[in-house]
Parts: sequence; structure tokens; C-alpha cells
Amino acid sequence: MYLRSYRVQNFRRLQSAHIELDSDISIFVGSNNSGKTSATQAIQTFLSGSKERFSLYDFSSSVWKKLNEIGEADPSGDDQASMPCVVLDLWFEVTQDDLYLVIPLLPSTQWQGNEVGIRIEFGARDAIELLQRYRGKQKEAKERAAALVGGAGNYIPWPKTLTEYLEKELHREFELRYFVLDRTQFDSEYRQSNGYEPSLLAGELGGGALLKSLVRVDCLNAQRHLTDPKSNTSGGAGRAEDLSKRLSRFYQRNLDQREEDHAALKALFDSEEGLNKHLMEVFEPTLKQLETLGYPGLNNPRLEIKSALNPATIMSQDAKVHYIVGSGDSTVTLPDSYNGLGFKNLIYMVVEILDLHQKWKEEEDKRPPLHLIFIEEPEAHLHAQLQQVFIRNVFSLLNDTDNAGESFASQVVVTTHSPHILYERGFTPIRYFRRHNQDGEQSTKVLNLSSFQKGPTPKDRDFLQRYLKLTHCDLFFADAAILVEGNVERLLMPSMIEKESKTLRSAAICILEVGGAFGHRFKELIEFLGITTLIITDIDSVTEASAPDVVDEDEEKEFEIPSVDENAPPQKRYGRTCLPAEPGAVTANQTLIQWLPKMRTIEELLAASCEQKTEKLGDSDMARVMVAYQTSTEVTWNDQHMLLCGRTLEEAFGLENAAWCQEATQRYVGLKLKAVPASPNDLAIGLYKRVTGKHFDKTKFALAVLSSNPEHWSVPLYIKQGLIWLAAQIGLEAESNPQEGTHKEIIADALAQTQAAVTSIVALTEKMPVESIKAFAETPTLAPAVDYAAAVVTDNKNKGAV
Repeated sequence: MYLRSYRVQNFRRLQSAHIELDSDISIFVGSNNSGKTSATQAIQTFLSGSKERFSLYDFSSSVWKKLNEIGEADPSGDDQASMPCVVLDLWFEVTQDDLYLVIPLLPSTQWQGNEVGIRIEFGARDAIELLQRYRGKQKEAKERAAALVGGAGNYIPWPKTLTEYLEKELHREFELRYFVLDRTQFDSEYRQSNGYEPSLLAGELGGGALLKSLVRVDCLNAQRHLTDPKSNTSGGAGRAEDLSKRLSRFYQRNLDQREEDHAALKALFDSEEGLNKHLMEVFEPTLKQLETLGYPGLNNPRLEIKSALNPATIMSQDAKVHYIVGSGDSTVTLPDSYNGLGFKNLIYMVVEILDLHQKWKEEEDKRPPLHLIFIEEPEAHLHAQLQQVFIRNVFSLLNDTDNAGESFASQVVVTTHSPHILYERGFTPIRYFRRHNQDGEQSTKVLNLSSFQKGPTPKDRDFLQRYLKLTHCDLFFADAAILVEGNVERLLMPSMIEKESKTLRSAAICILEVGGAFGHRFKELIEFLGITTLIITDIDSVTEASAPDVVDEDEEKEFEIPSVDENAPPQKRYGRTCLPAEPGAVTANQTLIQWLPKMRTIEELLAASCEQKTEKLGDSDMARVMVAYQTSTEVTWNDQHMLLCGRTLEEAFGLENAAWCQEATQRYVGLKLKAVPASPNDLAIGLYKRVTGKHFDKTKFALAVLSSNPEHWSVPLYIKQGLIWLAAQIGLEAESNPQEGTHKEIIADALAQTQAAVTSIVALTEKMPVESIKAFAETPTLAPAVDYAAAVVTDNKNKGAV
């Protein structure tokens, strides 16, 4: 028996989140404030069986709004009011051996299958009476306020709203109720059928007691207090105290002790004899001096100093942890406080898990068949390898050889922000918590990556798992992602963000190097996760060739063209690298061909609009993906102007920073041509030959740019446009969810950068005088929008659109 899944409704940001669990271990991941902790605390709160564990702040923000609307509505409709409640549905998978335990949860005598469900509802005892008491309190308070000397004035007494009333009276007005669920009335996503009303749980055993007989829930919290610097000793060993005390409690509860532990009692007896002998030697001079003073007298008893070791007291005292350094006769014993926090945390977690497991095994009453353990952020203070060792072996701590049959089982749920823990287990146990915005309401959607694993082709799935594990990327913890072409873009991207879009520094951005040849393989994963993504790639222009020419393998490119038949494999094509201006040139970049904008010819790509380069992701109102690649820009060289397009980042950088790159002092950048180009076109040809040559070092180019003053060079236009777009998208998401902690200034800047704002600016300025336009453009909060508008106008101008 194990907990297969559960659905949480109206609990904090989990408006209706369905979470599937593996039978052994599940891993909760997601960005901050995505609902991971709420998902674990929901289980603990509901299964505690105590309504006192709930507070009004556990209700979703949308529920607060509904409650206040009910409180402000006409009292004549109170009998029709539907009071919202917080709900938890639990679905257990059982075997034939478990049926006797779950008989109260069988919906009918005709039940078939292997899933039983129970609903726990925290709702109003009686909605009508609740509203009557609320309105009565409100009326009484207003009358008393009006009777004050000088009247109530602006004072509004409690309760102003229904939520304010429930903040005080929640536990009196709400109760826990339990229902039996019928699996046949739920779809594959465990959503209830319309019109279905579950039956109230009946029987002598209450719902709370029934759940306690089925499952025990424990949690190892993230705050384990191992770093407390305070100490009662002058040695400053405070951080060691908790671990030592924890080990002592483990001994007290689980190991053979006191009267039953004769080995320990014998050790104490031997110690007591030795201590008595020592005390006699120490106090003998003192006792002899007392005798010289006449004490004891002739008939008085003699004095004898003996130890008073109480085994029960001694064996309940704290054990002290020490560490032995060295081996053989040259060992040194150090106090626990001298050991690192990493091993301290690891030992603490292992002892705690073993202790919780032992308590479950030794329950005197009916032992629950299922033990569910939540472990929060086990990576604290642990280096990468130790994190992987822990997650690799944690479940083995709970595998008992003496477990009484298969009816007893343990499940572990780990919440983490560590990519090292994440990729140690692969995609199967990952549950990704995605922040979701629907009609302005913030919620969380939980995605099961094991279902993603069944979707893409095995080749792509295996590639993604291996790649993400090797790179240890933080894609699952990011607010947004930037997929870049190669090592050069990855190295330069932080500096470019700092230079062109500083608001992105406040966001959690994952910069992932994927390459144009493999970027499209991330398409399914990005769409599945629904994470806003900017793809920065190269246009990679080539001229098609009917057969491969192996004269110069460096120039030869093999690429794929999707077949007309979706089920047919892609067609292989060969081509030679060329300038984008070459007539009939096509792209060899699979990201541009198969993902966005799904175009082949360079002519189509250069003419693509912003809308064609962008698409919405999944069912989210906010998540988008955009591709940015080289576009035609106005290049100035030798007092000549020409629209040109680079084939790669290096070429685009050299064209848009022509004067700087061709300075003799910038030779180390690697783009300085030997012969001075006569025209912008000659410059483009020279840069193309330099970059595609065998001796060009791309990494050296990136490091040279990084080491130079960023004020002396400009970011290529296509990257600048992409970064501004990404900042706008993140700003929109932050604005729709202000409780995430984003500053208002960042929100204002990001909103001003959106294309919608640019459209509004254009519409407004068409009929405005020049002076008004100038004043309008100088508005501080509109500065980013003006920059973005300038970039768009420049792009359109280069295309001949304006």
C-alpha cells in the first residue's frame, strides 16, 4: 500500500494542484514560492486531525476574495450562499492483502480496482448560521461605535469583513469532514465528475482515526538548527549541542537500556567501584584530620565517601559526539564542534530518519501500514558529491529486513533546490512545481516528469537526461531560461545582461548552452515545463549542395530538413557555409527550422516579424518563448553605410563594433583584419573568412571581450532585442504576482518595455506635437520602452518596413 497521489484545493497558492507520488521516492522541485512547502504542509496539516492547525492564511487569496464578496452580498441570499472550503483528496493504491485495512473507504460492495480515496474538507459547520452570527456581530459593533462620544467618525469596528471575522472565529465556525471517494467518478487527472457528491464517511472509526491507522506522516524540516553559534560553554561548542542531544534521544528511545541492558549496567558497576576507590584516596587526608578533632567519637559512625551513580539518570544524560582523527596510536579525539557542518547535517538527518522509522515500527497500537517522510532541502551544508550520496542511499535506510511482510511500506518525498540531487535520480521521480497565472489569479501546477519521459522519442529523452546531468544546470529552479548557441554566448551573456538589461540581474535566469544543432531537442521539455525562454542562436547560412564535397571538411555542413510527412524521418542535406547575403542561402540551424520561426531560407528569416519569432507556451497566460538570431543592421565603415547581417555572433559583433574591432590596440580580440577593408561589404567578407578560418579561437575572442571595457563595445542588436523582450516578460509575470517580492520599479520598467507599450507609444505620438513627444519620451519609467521602440524601429527600417 502506498499514497499514489493527492489533490489540494484552495490551500495557499495550491488552488487545485494534483500531485502524483512514486511508490518509493519523489522529488519536489521548482523556483522559490512555487508551492513546494505548501504541498508538504498540506498533508501534515490535514492528517493531524486537528482543526487548530489551520488558520485563515492557509486559504488561497482567491478564497479571501470570495468570502468577502459573500459577506458584502445582500443578506436575503444567505440561504443560497456557497461557502468555500479547503480540500485534500488522498488516493491510496492497495493490494488484496490491504483490503481489510481500507474497508471503510470502499465506495460500494461492487468496488473493483486497486485505488481507494478519502476526502478531507475543512469547511463551515453551517454557512447560514455563520453569516447570521457575522452580520449580528457587525451590526452590534457599528451600533456601539455610533454610541461613542462624538460618534464613530472614520472608525470602523471589528468585524469589517467576513475574512476579518473568520480570523478570530475560524476554529469555532469551521470543522473537518471526511468523505469516501469513488474512483469511477474521477477522470485520469483525478478531477471530479460534474454532479458527483461523495458520501460522508460513516462507521465507528472517525475519519481522523482511520487515517492515523493507515498512514503516519513525519517531516524532517529544513531548519535543523545546526548552525546556532550560541553556547552555554566558554568553548563555543553550541552548534554541536543539538547533534549530541539528538543522538542521546535516539539512544533513550530506541536502544536497549536501563534494567534490560546488563552490559551497560555492568560497565557502570565497574566504573562505580573505580570511582569509590578514587574518592577514598582523595578524601583520606581530610577524614584523618577530622579524626584528630574528635570526630567521629567512640560511638559515632565512621565517614566514608562513595559515589551515587544512578543508572537511570546517567543513561538518560546526553551523549557527546567526538571525532577521531588519525589511526593506530597516533589518534586525536576532537569535540563535535570541531567538525564541519556538512557531516554534522548528514549525521543528523540519518539519525533523525532512523529514529522516525523506529518509532513507526514500534508503535504499540495498530501500526499504520504506510510511513510517509518529508525531507526538506537535505542539501544544506553538503557539497555536491555528498548530496548525491545521500539521495542515492536515503531509501535504503528505510528498507528493513525484519519488516513484517509487504503490507508495510515507506515513502519518501524530498524538496530540494539542488541540481545535484535532482539529476542523480533522473526524470522519473521529479515533480516540477510551475507557477501558473490564469486570468490574473496566481496558482501552482504540478508536472510529473515521468509522463514527459513517456512522450518524447527515447533518443531525445536520453540526450536531455544525460546533458542536464552533465551540466548540472538549474533549469528546474529558474524564473526564465536563456538557451545560447555556444561557449562564446555563455561566457558573454552575463556581461551583456549587465550592459543592456540590468533588471534581469534580479531574476533567477538559467543560461544553458545547447547549440543550434541540438537546441530543438529542448523544445518538448521547455514546452512541458512552461518556462519563459529566450533562444539566442546563429543564422548559420549555407548554400545547398546535392552531394557532399569533402575537399574542405571544415566548411562542409550536414543538416536536416523536416519531411512533408510528419511520421517520416527528416531528410539529410549538405551545404557549404556562406555569407547570409548569398542568393538562395538557407539555414543549417535546426532550431530555426524545427522550432522557431520554422523557416529555411535566409530571406524568410531576415524578413520574419517579432510575432513569428515568438509563441505562447502551454496553457499559461504569461509563459512565452522567443528566438533571437542575426538580423540586417546598418553598418558604418569608412564613411559608408550598408545593411549587412553576420552569420554568427562573432561576425555580428565585428560588424556592429567595426571601428573598435579594427583598432590596432584591439588586435587581441581576434577580429582585426590585416588589410584595411575598403567598404562595409569588404569588412563583412573579411570577418566571415576570419571567423570561419581554422585558426580563429572563439574562446579567446570571448575572453578578450570580457577583459575589455564594456563601455567601448555595444551588444549586437539581435541579442539586445532578445534581452529586452525577456526582461519585459519576467516583469509581466512579477507584476501579475507582486507577492513574489519584485520591486515596483522593476515592474514598471519591465512593463514599459513590452511591445504593447511600444504600440501605445506609437499610437499616442502620431498626433502629438514635437515638443510633447520629446517630453513624453523623457519620462523616466518610459525610458526602457523608448529603447525598445528604437531597436524595433531600427530593425523595421533595416527590413525596409519603415
